[in-house]
Amino acid sequence: MKVVLFRSRLRKDAGPDYQATADEMVALARRMPGFVAFRAYEAADGERLAVSWWEDQEAIRAFHEHPDHREAQRRGRADWYESFELEVADLEHGQTFSVPRE
Repeated sequence: MKVVLFRSRLRKDAGPDYQATADEMVALARRMPGFVAFRAYEAADGERLAVSWWEDQEAIRAFHEHPDHREAQRRGRADWYESFELEVADLEHGQTFSVPRE
């Protein structure tokens, strides 16, 4: 399994079209073969973190190269992001825990 970490900061003038497009990209990712899960977080200082899990590198590549995602990437660089950093990692080990519900 692969994990994609996308850290970013939005420009002050990023408009509401950013969130609409971000929502569309999450919906697109969920429909892609090999998609596993997605979570997003925002820190108090404005840094954002999107984490997605994929079955393999081919699934990530297919999403990355999808025409709608390519257009969103172009818009991100031109209109929305002050900065971003993308990292892809192999998930070597996982462990879960939950308290049993009564």
